[in-house]
Amino acid sequence: MTRRGLLVGGAAMLALGGCTNAVGTNGAAQLDARVDETHQYLVSAYPAAAPVVQNARGVLYMPLMTEAALGIGGAYGQGALRIGGQTVDYYSATRATVGLQAGAQQYAHVLIFQTDEALAAFRGAPGWVAGAGAFYAMPDRGMAIGADTFSAQFPVVAMIFGQAGLMAGAAIEGTKYNRVIPSTLPEIAFGMGGTPAY
Repeated sequence: MTRRGLLVGGAAMLALGGCTNAVGTNGAAQLDARVDETHQYLVSAYPAAAPVVQNARGVLYMPLMTEAALGIGGAYGQGALRIGGQTVDYYSATRATVGLQAGAQQYAHVLIFQTDEALAAFRGAPGWVAGAGAFYAMPDRGMAIGADTFSAQFPVVAMIFGQAGLMAGAAIEGTKYNRVIPSTLPEIAFGMGGTPAY
């Protein structure tokens, strides 16, 4: 790892970490509107996911994750946990990466909690980390989700979609989630193919 690589990677991490939890902004309203759009896109673009979402104990929506890397990198986003269709908490998601990677990308994802125990563990943890115990579906790449099969086998189902960028693939294993006060966010909308468009 060269010094230049470390500096560029560190700059990417600082840029991602610069998203603050600003009190007194309209961040919550912006984030709720973005979560509404993400939910509508998810159930319309991937109809098989609709019954899984409807029967879930809770769903964490992360409308936009931004990832950048040059050897060392990271990803950051903000989202909302909904229970019964209502927002109950806001969360940030952060993920650090090290390895042979370069580029930037954006993507959305949801965590669908299928059991009360899984939801309670998520809400009770000071910093919940996505691990190998979840089923990871990337419907944009042919990994489908089936309500009957996967809801019975996995307490948490993670769906990654709307990927746009230059990196090889989106992943959320190792992502850490923390409860936050939402910060002001840039305006985005889902563009062609579900990719975030400014």
